[in-house]
Amino acid sequence: MPEFDLDSFKKTWQEQPVQPKYDNSEILQMLNRKSRNYVKYIFWISVVEFLFFSVLGLFYFFQEEESESFRKVLERLGAQEAPEIENNFGHVYLAIKILSLLITAYFVLKFYQNYRKIKIEENLKALITRIIKFKTTVNAFILISIVLLIIFTFILVAFIFYIVDSQNVQPTNSNLMIIIIGITVSTLLAVSMIWVYYRLVYGTIIKKLDKNLKQLKEIDSQEN
Repeated sequence: MPEFDLDSFKKTWQEQPVQPKYDNSEILQMLNRKSRNYVKYIFWISVVEFLFFSVLGLFYFFQEEESESFRKVLERLGAQEAPEIENNFGHVYLAIKILSLLITAYFVLKFYQNYRKIKIEENLKALITRIIKFKTTVNAFILISIVLLIIFTFILVAFIFYIVDSQNVQPTNSNLMIIIIGITVSTLLAVSMIWVYYRLVYGTIIKKLDKNLKQLKEIDSQEN
């Protein structure tokens, strides 16, 4: 068995070629490309959401389910049908759905513009600013979606109590409590589902953007 020569081993190890390191410009280019891809993913997800809710809205436009649910709540409280007020509620509900689609379309456009701007961006500081603004836009989209749902709930409750009050109906405490609890629980569940969905889908991508942003800031600090 040949004798182990430590000096010879060290020399051989030192002569091994050193893997070249990436310089800041190459890292910046890779981070730029990754950031563009993450923004692109959110853009396409928002497009799918917009198309989905557009088709869903058209489908429910020809349905009477919202009006029927509204009547059942009134019936539970002992109120009579109020066709004129119910029609007004239907118009408000339709307006909220259209507003929701317009807001989604607006954010789809904003996401696309962010993607285009990051795609041609070369300046490091501008890229950092662009990513921060994009994160703010995503958070605004999530918040507005939740606020719209809460606004609709308040409008629903306002219409219900307006009809009950205008007809001088005195609902029993048990029925009133059931309606209030039902609306509250439904709203909380809907808000929770929206929040969980956006945090899982959008939040996962935003976390990766955060990692890129941290690396970009480190490069910026090294250059300064």
